[in-house]
Amino acid sequence: MSADDWVLHVDLDQFIAAVEVARHPELRGKPVVVGGNGDPSERAVVATASYEAREFGIQSGMPLRTAAKRCPDAVFLPVDKEAYEEVSERVMATLRSFPVVVEVIGWDEAFVGARVTDPEALAADIRARVAAETGMSCAVGIGDNKVRAKIATGFAKPGGIYRLTRANWVAVMADRPTDALWGIGRKTAKKLADAGLTTVRDLGTADPDDLAARFGPTMGPWYRLLAQGAGDTEVTATPYLARSRSRETTFQTDLDDRASVDAQVSALAARVAEDVLAEGRPAVRIGVKVRFKPFLTYTRSLTLPAPTSDRAEIERAALSLLDRFEWTRPVRLLGVRAEFNRDE
Repeated sequence: MSADDWVLHVDLDQFIAAVEVARHPELRGKPVVVGGNGDPSERAVVATASYEAREFGIQSGMPLRTAAKRCPDAVFLPVDKEAYEEVSERVMATLRSFPVVVEVIGWDEAFVGARVTDPEALAADIRARVAAETGMSCAVGIGDNKVRAKIATGFAKPGGIYRLTRANWVAVMADRPTDALWGIGRKTAKKLADAGLTTVRDLGTADPDDLAARFGPTMGPWYRLLAQGAGDTEVTATPYLARSRSRETTFQTDLDDRASVDAQVSALAARVAEDVLAEGRPAVRIGVKVRFKPFLTYTRSLTLPAPTSDRAEIERAALSLLDRFEWTRPVRLLGVRAEFNRDE
C-alpha cells in the first residue's frame, strides 16, 4: 500500500431499527424493538433495538418478554427481512457510485478501498450521500488495514468518523481489554485472562511460543498479531457470499418429548436444504441449536462426509446430532444450520 491507500469500514447505525423508523417516521425518538412477530408476549428474541431502547439495557438476542419488562413503553415490531435487504442493496449501490472498491460483508456493513489523500473527506462524502439517497445514517472507520478500520468504526458510532492506524494504535488500544479486538469475544477473552493476558498490550507482547502452546499453533500466534493491529489490506469487489444458511423456530409451548423434537428438526432441515439448493453451493457442515427451558442454549455440529445439497443427507445429519444432547429439560427453540466452504 502507498501512503494514499486507505481502507474504510462503513457501518449503518442501528440498521434494522433505522429502516423501521424511516418507514414509520412517527417512531423517531421512541424506543423501538424489532424481533419475532413483534409481539412481546410471544417467545422470540430481539433482532435489534434503537438507541433509545438500548438506554433501558435492551440488547440483541434478549427475549422480547425481558425487553418488555425493561421498557414497557417500547414499540415492538416484527422482522421484515425483505425490507432490510432492499434498503441494504440501495446503500451498497450508493457506495459503488464512488470511485472506490466496495466489499460487502453483511446487510449493514462494507469495506471500501480507496486511494485518496484525505480519507476523512471521502468518509464525510460517503456519509452525506448515503443519508441523502437512502435516509440511513452510517459511521465510518478509517484504517491502514481491515482490522483497524473495523475497530475504528466502534469509536465512530453513532454517525461519526474515526481514524485508527499504526501511528495511534498503541495510544488508543494498548490498555483496552482484549475483547476490544475484532475477532476476540468474551469466551476467548476469559481464556486469555486466565493466562494472565487482560489487555491488548499484554497480548501483543506475549511470547508467541507460549500462545501457540496454550491456544494452538494457528490461533495463538494469530491472537498476538491481532493485538498488534495486523490485518489484511486488500479490499475486493468479489460478491458477498453467505457463510451459512439457517432456520430456527421458537415454540410458544415447550416441547417435552423427543418425537416432537425430531419432527421439528426434520422440518427445519428440509427448509435449510431448500436454501442450500437455492444458494447453488453445497453444504460442508451441519449444526443444530437447542434452547432448553428456561434459556439454556447449546449447539452441536459435524462435518459432512462430502459436500452436499441433498435434502435427505442434510436431514439425516441434523437428526444424528440430536443424540449429542442431554434431553433433561423441555425445549423452547430449535435451529438447523448449513455451512458452506469458506474458500469458495
